[in-house]
Amino acid sequence: MDILKIATAGSVDDGKSTLIGRLLYETDSLKSDQLEHIKVKSESRGFDYLDLSLATDGLLTEREQGITIDVSHIFFSTPTRRFIIADSPGHVEYTRNMVTGASTAQASILLLDARKGMVEQTRRHLYINRLLGIQHLVFAINKMDLVNFDQNRYEEIKKEVESWLQNASMDIKTIDFVPISALLGDNITSSSEQMSWYHSSTLLEILEKLPTISSLQEDNVLQVQHVLRPKTERHHDYRGFAGKVNSGSFQVGDKILVYPSGRSSQIKSIEKYGVPVGKTQEGESTTILLEDEVDISRGNSIVSAENDLQVSKQLRAEVCWMQDTNLIPGAKYWLQLGIQKVQIKIKSVSNRLELENLKPEPTSALGLNDIGVIDLITAQEIVHQPFHKNKGLGAFILIDSLTNNTAGVGFIR
Repeated sequence: MDILKIATAGSVDDGKSTLIGRLLYETDSLKSDQLEHIKVKSESRGFDYLDLSLATDGLLTEREQGITIDVSHIFFSTPTRRFIIADSPGHVEYTRNMVTGASTAQASILLLDARKGMVEQTRRHLYINRLLGIQHLVFAINKMDLVNFDQNRYEEIKKEVESWLQNASMDIKTIDFVPISALLGDNITSSSEQMSWYHSSTLLEILEKLPTISSLQEDNVLQVQHVLRPKTERHHDYRGFAGKVNSGSFQVGDKILVYPSGRSSQIKSIEKYGVPVGKTQEGESTTILLEDEVDISRGNSIVSAENDLQVSKQLRAEVCWMQDTNLIPGAKYWLQLGIQKVQIKIKSVSNRLELENLKPEPTSALGLNDIGVIDLITAQEIVHQPFHKNKGLGAFILIDSLTNNTAGVGFIR
């Protein structure tokens, strides 16, 4: 049974937590004690219905405020598929959490309040989806009960979204729209009697039919996490390079290059948990042994000699800025791309994205939650690729050297 990873996004109070709670409830994924807790809490608040948002708001501060702050990963399944949903915050100040939640997603559910339609945060989330290369979008027009299940209102919002997407030139494989009421359960797992004018699939049926991505990246890369030197009598000359295969695959006999040194060698053997194997592929923890003694340390990259990877000290990237201190030219940070970690200096800030019309505005600084283009210089060469070619080699984080906090997320152009 395959797994579909889904990101959720929307503005404040659009009902993401309620929707996810409804999906858990309708698919019998809630335990009896969870249901009892939801029932007791709902009654204590004077509700005559189950407040299903309580199924996901795990932090005390979330329960007290009725908002989502942290990113929660929720698991549920149907007879045909398993799902992992990232419940991300809707508040502007937690946009960085939305980036984190959507970073591994294959599809995205974007909620819109039927009374409001598209708002700035909707556009911000859509652009983040574009940055992350998510190609399956499901627009759930929520709270249809508050607009009397009006078909005209649903069509207005659908037209507004379609117009925005056309102007944004997003590379999307599938787009679905569904009018719902997460509170009442309309069109979540069964068709709504209140919206008999809607003749398409329910939200769950859409999610069950979305394709999953299983193809490997073309670039064969392993970023070294540990150099294994047992120095025992049995393994006196053993020198293994362990890590998780970042992308592609390797097999015994492959000719490789090591970066940043550029030294070449050939794979002598491959081990998984101490057992020799002939091949390893993306996502697998592996130890590679080489024919030659090559100076390799943590953070170095082993790549197939046949791959044409970019190795340089200068990068241009699109950045989502995540801290109150502005990003300005001359500032220094740590850049981490997978295991590779180097010091960098901001060379220039070119522009900031105006989300209303999707046009870049010239600027010399990025503020909290801004998205813009920057140029940076690294202290040493790193292996990278444009994000649209290889997600594993095209995305990085910037770390504040004083606080050790994540300051921004970048996508290499």
